[in-house]
Amino acid sequence: MDHVPFDDAEKYEPDEGWMRASLAGSDRATFEWFEKPPGHSSPMHDHENEQVCVCLEGELTVHTEEESVTLEQYDSVHLDAWESHRVENESDERAVGLDVFAPGRGFDFWTDREE
Repeated sequence: MDHVPFDDAEKYEPDEGWMRASLAGSDRATFEWFEKPPGHSSPMHDHENEQVCVCLEGELTVHTEEESVTLEQYDSVHLDAWESHRVENESDERAVGLDVFAPGRGFDFWTDREE
């Protein structure tokens, strides 16, 4: 068993107010809790990992090249590997979500990324 208390989880803040925390996981699947401030959007990006995004609080809009969907509390969306997407908080309130990646990944996806 691998217990990761939230306060001890590795955290990363790619942009001010956009915080990510690495929860328990493995090289087969990882879980990242995240918080987005009002009006924030991640850049359009893709990756080798399949991704499930679950909205835990507020609203999150997931944009792909073909469509957009707004997730409300407990709604989720699946993204295929290499599917270009971005996640945006279009509201005036904080949004919180959970990303699940398979295979697992670390924060190096963001830290080693070329813009």
